[in-house]
Amino acid sequence: MRLTALDWVIVVVSLGVSFVPALVLARRAGRNITEFFAAGRQAPWWLIGISLVATTFSTDTPNLVTNLVRDGGVAANWAWWSFLLTGMATVFFYARLWRRSRVLTDLEFYELRYAGRAASFVRGFRAIYLGLFFNCWIIATVNLALVKIAGILFGWPRFETLAISVVVPIVFAATAGLWGVMVTDMIQFCITMSSAFAAAYFAIHAPGVGGLHGLVTHVAHANAGALSILPNFSDWRTALGIFVIPVTVLWWSVWYPGAEPGGGSYVAQRMLAARSESDALFGTFAFQVMHYALRPWPWIVVALASTIVYPSLHDIQLRFPNVPPALIGNDIAYPAMLVFLPAGFAGFMVAGIFAAYRSTIETHLNWGTSYLVHDFYQRFVAPNATQRELVFAGRIVTALLMVLGVLFTLALDNAHNAFNLLLSIGAGTGLIYLLRWFWWRINAWSEVSAMLASFVVALGFFVAAKLGHTIGTSAALLTTIAITTIVWIAVTYLTPPVEGSVLAGFYEAVRPAGPGWAAIRRRYALAPSPDSMPLALAGWVFGLASVYGALFAAGAFVYGRTYQGIFWSAVAAAAIVGLLASGRRLWSPSAGPAPVEG
Repeated sequence: MRLTALDWVIVVVSLGVSFVPALVLARRAGRNITEFFAAGRQAPWWLIGISLVATTFSTDTPNLVTNLVRDGGVAANWAWWSFLLTGMATVFFYARLWRRSRVLTDLEFYELRYAGRAASFVRGFRAIYLGLFFNCWIIATVNLALVKIAGILFGWPRFETLAISVVVPIVFAATAGLWGVMVTDMIQFCITMSSAFAAAYFAIHAPGVGGLHGLVTHVAHANAGALSILPNFSDWRTALGIFVIPVTVLWWSVWYPGAEPGGGSYVAQRMLAARSESDALFGTFAFQVMHYALRPWPWIVVALASTIVYPSLHDIQLRFPNVPPALIGNDIAYPAMLVFLPAGFAGFMVAGIFAAYRSTIETHLNWGTSYLVHDFYQRFVAPNATQRELVFAGRIVTALLMVLGVLFTLALDNAHNAFNLLLSIGAGTGLIYLLRWFWWRINAWSEVSAMLASFVVALGFFVAAKLGHTIGTSAALLTTIAITTIVWIAVTYLTPPVEGSVLAGFYEAVRPAGPGWAAIRRRYALAPSPDSMPLALAGWVFGLASVYGALFAAGAFVYGRTYQGIFWSAVAAAAIVGLLASGRRLWSPSAGPAPVEG
């Protein structure tokens, strides 16, 4: 790609505009760590929703979708579409509970929910495990995608790309805190979504594609199953891996940032930053709508067009001979399609790519730093540190995290493989994150054992694959889930329960509904929860129908199947009516005593 002067002006202006929040909000972010890591608990719902969807729209996301489509057709996207089930559960079952907890990070939750050394251990362990190692691995996958895109578009080598790109997010995240990250996310989301639609438009007008009609005709002729939203169930082995297991097992059993069962990581961070329970609920709902119904089809259209322009990896290698062979994979087909953008739009796309990169990296830097500073450094190393000292430590740790993320980048070569590894590391832990809010018997050792079992088993499969003993992804995931679940349930019953007074304090602060706390309510004569499990379940079902209906309707219209599009639009509209008819009790803040600070 050759950028004109107009393209470079667009890139520079977009970068300058996105830096305005850093300059305006830097002083506010430096007041204390509540401002730096939780936006002073004053974030409105619309900013929460946009910030979350911008964070999950990274440089590696369209690459991953392209990889999935080229490998297994459109239906392969169920590997991540299935996570709407847990995302919508977070909206209606958990968003209010997180906001009531009043903790600063989701790791502080452990010493609210559990007690003693075990609670302290799991908080500190998870701060290092997630904030340092797991977080740096995610940063590395995002860096990898940027390296591949820069290699395709500009011919830049890996080290040069990283050296140029990492400086801006380090400076911004260390200066502006969560307020700056969220406000910038809003700007960057507008840039990235506009550039994604532009990429789709010019992809269908690339040589040999022939517009939307030509795209659908060519792909259907080459492989009719590639267009199907559902897999071919006559090929049961493939359908099991890309659809059946994701919608029946993965969504509740796997922990993955942005799609955690019950909420967690930066999703919990945004809910904890909300100015009210309703803002937490509406913000996460808006995120689910934009994440699953708005974004996928521009990427899918580009991915499908790439199968016409570059039918094989050899075609990509011939077109881009300067890209190292180790980086050539199906995921690189997305940036390979961007060379068809004309002047002006090319600069806009580059700005969009860098905006997507920054929004994700800056969130992960702030989120990981919150764990390492608040949940490890302040909790275990310097409990008497001043707010100024903690903010300064946060800025130093932010830079160090980015350096480690760059080093981790050197270990990766494929976005899909990285995605599968991350799923495997969290496999089997999801159920415990769903149940710990609603079942009093779970304790801190349940969580420690789940994390360790999942990590050890996933690492074993990863090492075996590197040694040439490859095991199918589905088999590895199911094995990891089974072993991890057996381990944590056994540990739960073999270790003593949390002290009754701690459980009672947690219940009074969070007030979860359901029968799982009945014994504690009776023992301590506690008031029933103001929430309604049946209403939350109804909201979950209607929410799923509305978003999946919109997703399928968009696909039908893209394919030119008007009647199917009208049908799925009607399903989405009926579900929205159901949500609105659920009443104020589902959407409004619940009554009850104000929770104490964590």
